[in-house]
Amino acid sequence: MGGLRNIVFGLGLTLLAPAPPLCAQPSDPMHLFATCTGRLSALMEYQWLVQDKGADATEMARDAMAQLLDAAMPPDDRVHTMDLRLQAKAAEAQLLQQALTRNGQWALALAKRHMADCTALLVS
Repeated sequence: MGGLRNIVFGLGLTLLAPAPPLCAQPSDPMHLFATCTGRLSALMEYQWLVQDKGADATEMARDAMAQLLDAAMPPDDRVHTMDLRLQAKAAEAQLLQQALTRNGQWALALAKRHMADCTALLVS
């Protein structure tokens, strides 16, 4: 039984290993900003749900990311951009909902990594 526990623990550590930041991945800025804006929107709503005092800071970060998105968005691509943003928001909301479950530590860790990658794009 101890061997199985070590394998599962090792697999968990592998899954939680730091991934390259979003900004290091090949992606256009519009896609990156749309994804992060959606993720930050989902986090803000999650923080409202759990009455987290960090919701105001998240809202400010989301607004700053939305401004970056507006600057990077081609004028004729609003529908596609909003679709990317909503898809990212839905995916992040599902992840944060999973974090509320009994075994949701992995989901919370992944959501925190997503937020760190996104907020790293913002200048303090």
